[in-house]
Amino acid sequence: MRHLRKRVSDVEVFGIAGERLEAQGVHLQAHVRDLAVVGLFEVLRHLRRLRRVFRGLLQEVDRARPSLALLVDYAGFNLRLARALKARGVSVVYYVSPQIWAWRRGRLRTIRETVSHMMVIFPFEEAVYREAGVPVTFVGHPLVDLVQRANDPAAFLIGAGLDPSRPLIALLPGSRPQEVRHNIGPLAGAVRLLAARRPELQFALAVAAGLDRGIFAAALAGLPVTLTEKTHALMSAATLGLVASGTATVEAALLEMPMVVVYRLSRLTYTLGRPFVRVPHYAMANLIVGRRVVEELIQTDFTPETVATSALALLDDPEARAALRSELAGIRHRLGSSGASDRAAALVADLFQG
Repeated sequence: MRHLRKRVSDVEVFGIAGERLEAQGVHLQAHVRDLAVVGLFEVLRHLRRLRRVFRGLLQEVDRARPSLALLVDYAGFNLRLARALKARGVSVVYYVSPQIWAWRRGRLRTIRETVSHMMVIFPFEEAVYREAGVPVTFVGHPLVDLVQRANDPAAFLIGAGLDPSRPLIALLPGSRPQEVRHNIGPLAGAVRLLAARRPELQFALAVAAGLDRGIFAAALAGLPVTLTEKTHALMSAATLGLVASGTATVEAALLEMPMVVVYRLSRLTYTLGRPFVRVPHYAMANLIVGRRVVEELIQTDFTPETVATSALALLDDPEARAALRSELAGIRHRLGSSGASDRAAALVADLFQG
């Protein structure tokens, strides 16, 4: 939005957003946290609320009659919205592709019928859409600009009450309450095992923006874990990280932090969804490179014991950590040059003015 306003100064914007978009002058029709639901049955439990947001947004569309809609990620909601917008004659630009290359490839038909232009942030996505006949542009990944190494990791550690001379394990359990609830138990168990085996270790957990710290209280009770909101500084300083699969793995890769990737869904959601997954890896770092460079512990493989074993294997092998950092360093180049948000805004401005 910041870059778009430099090109279209009088643009008026409304939609589903958070505080940072609101600060850019976006009128909040609903808050993005109202849609922060993960998993099939979790969605069903919140279906009434989601429908209320959906209907309210379309009522505002009918009133304001916008020239263009910019949909970001969140395919379950946004592809339904795209159909409704298309029926109302509103052109749809989609930013951050649904993961149709991973599962539910049938969504390509809906995208082809409803989306005027797809802007993708991973290089391998462009060919998928071109082959399907969807206008597409690889704009690069905005995290290339947003994720930068801390200038003084030692100062961060001292400020957080941590010892720069001792190895540090970073915990990143996720950014949404539901995924944190699934992931924090095994991670806490791993901390308990690692602290008992290696007293020299110290631990810090990154609290995602908008998360209440209280969500960690029960699982981390009695454990030597420091909480911090300074995620990138923590990644810059950490010896290695235990990272929930998702955007955080891309951030970790950009900061060249050795990591073990973990994730857990509800048992029923995983059982029903697993047969439809069509990718050989879960971690974005592995998908970007095209092979397994970081360890993945998913669902039943994600236990305190397996996490502790994988973490110790990296801790005890400096050469393996160095080799992993080297692999991760190449990911920044694969994600495109700096200026992704500006390129996305330029494309939106062209479509908007056209």
